[in-house]
Amino acid sequence: MTAEARPDRSDDPAEARARSLLRRLRSDPTRMPEELAAFAVREMGPRARARVEGLRHRLPDADAERLQAETVAHGVRASVTEGAFVGGPFLVWIPVAFCRALLAQAQFVLELAALAGHDPRTPARAAELLVLQGAHPDTESAAAALALTPADAVAVSAGNGRTAGLWQVTMRMASILGLRAVEGAEAPVSWLTRVGQWLLLTVVIVVGMVVPLVWLPYMTVSYRRAGRAIAERACTFYFGTATAPPADDAQAQAGADPGLVAAGVRAAVSVVLVVGLVLAVLLTGATLADRQWPLLVVVLTVASVGVGAWWQLRRRARDRRSEDAD
Repeated sequence: MTAEARPDRSDDPAEARARSLLRRLRSDPTRMPEELAAFAVREMGPRARARVEGLRHRLPDADAERLQAETVAHGVRASVTEGAFVGGPFLVWIPVAFCRALLAQAQFVLELAALAGHDPRTPARAAELLVLQGAHPDTESAAAALALTPADAVAVSAGNGRTAGLWQVTMRMASILGLRAVEGAEAPVSWLTRVGQWLLLTVVIVVGMVVPLVWLPYMTVSYRRAGRAIAERACTFYFGTATAPPADDAQAQAGADPGLVAAGVRAAVSVVLVVGLVLAVLLTGATLADRQWPLLVVVLTVASVGVGAWWQLRRRARDRRSEDAD
């Protein structure tokens, strides 16, 4: 087994898949949508088929609408969970979290295809996935892009220019984060709303450098919105009609969303912790090298790294328990 194919046993399976995909994307980031779609069908198609069979076995009396709703609810929750990450010094893990969320979305789209009677392991599903993600306008152009040889793909990438390619990848990420709508998939919003969304993201990044957990409620909302949007498009594509909103979304519309509330509480606690540490330094007059600002820098750095590391370790432990349960 080559080093490229050898799994990283120190990581949980979801992160190992994300890192494997990232390695492939480094050679040509402009091919991100195509690489993702092909990777998802190849690596996750069999899993999608098995999960649908298990769902039908677990709910033998469920009708098609119930099975769709169950699949969407599980898939949206998974994409939110896989895409979550913290800021501060851990912002470098954004690409891994991004790929995890994309793969979780691809997983439940393949499951919906399987529910509709299509084999999730065939190349046709990759072309459909590209259309549903807004990467291509139709399955014909998507299939043509998937059929490009590595040499042809490099030539196309070189013709577009690296700057243009990186811009395409940036816009792809913006679509998933809800900062840019997939063309024709939803009603357009005003430029003022878009400016407000970008300003909010900027504030979250700046504050998140010191208080990492402020990312959690922001990303929970963003990934849930993106997951619901692609689920609606997939259900319309495969079944001709959008499925009912997931059970947790219906509960959120009727009242507080437990997941979002929990993320908000964690963010608030981390803010209180950091503010408390800063006030303690200021009120006690403590100094480092006869100055107060170096001590404040150390306190903020330690708090950011400590909170972020705690959350990452907690998440890894939860992922291992989840995989063991499966």
